[in-house]
Amino acid sequence: MSEIIKQYLGASADIFSVIGALVTGYLAFKVAVGVFRFLNAYLLSGALGLSADLRKAGLWGVVTGCTDGIGKAYAEQLAARGLNVVLLSRTLSKLTELATELEEQYKVKTVVIVADFTKLDIYDDIKSHLVSLDIAVLVNNVGTSYDHPEYFAELNQPNFVQDLVTMNCIAAAKMTELVLPKMVDKKCGYIINVGSSSGTFHVPLLSLYSASKAFIDVFSRCLQQEYSSHGITIQCISPFFVVSKLSKMRKSNLLVPSPTALVKSALNTVGVLANTTGYWSHEIQALVMSVVPSYFVKNSLLAARARALRNKINSAKMQ
Repeated sequence: MSEIIKQYLGASADIFSVIGALVTGYLAFKVAVGVFRFLNAYLLSGALGLSADLRKAGLWGVVTGCTDGIGKAYAEQLAARGLNVVLLSRTLSKLTELATELEEQYKVKTVVIVADFTKLDIYDDIKSHLVSLDIAVLVNNVGTSYDHPEYFAELNQPNFVQDLVTMNCIAAAKMTELVLPKMVDKKCGYIINVGSSSGTFHVPLLSLYSASKAFIDVFSRCLQQEYSSHGITIQCISPFFVVSKLSKMRKSNLLVPSPTALVKSALNTVGVLANTTGYWSHEIQALVMSVVPSYFVKNSLLAARARALRNKINSAKMQ
């Protein structure tokens, strides 16, 4: 075969051979780096103690949207690592219940702050609660999504656009604004922003949600470059489906972990990866998604939309 190529290309065959060798070497290097990154983040970081010791940065963790799903798991896991926890969410009864659980199980202190993150007038009150605390970690988790995949012009929900942007984007920026200056002063601290794979891979029929999570991704990357030299770590996790009310997934499996499994894994990558899906099988899903044609994603969401609309019609008939 090589002789045939040489006969066809003549003297330039050697040049193409060199280019081919370089390309092959580059691809092999990229694969090797990817494999090492995967093993380092998801197998070795916890076992070898490579991940950050959050307690060295302060006494308190702050978690928004903490009464369910990923946010609740972060509150529990920060408490399990010995941090006192500030709990922020909309429902006082759920906050109080979680605070009691954390105090009894992990012997930590808690502060409860009732906050509706669709509002803009909440941050002075939040600041008054945080001002005297030595904050090690801020987890910007609060967020909302669509009831089901839908065309943007057909959402037809009062205040939906404003509420989603306010909760998914402004809340993270405002909470960071409150916490970051003190972290800069003491030259240490961790900010974990919970994004979504929808922000990494553009998702039609979830356009506003996808765009809001892209904001979280870009915001995190920029802050990491701004403040890494100040001793501050900013991490963005962009998971795929996790068991939660938001995802409407009820049972965990190999591809859909429980919130606790995701957060335990993700916390082991703090200080190791600035951007991650947070979970080993989600990293594999991200690799697959990077080569999946966009029309396949759209068709899947159109099918999900059709199912949701049929369910709504059937539910209306039964009432």
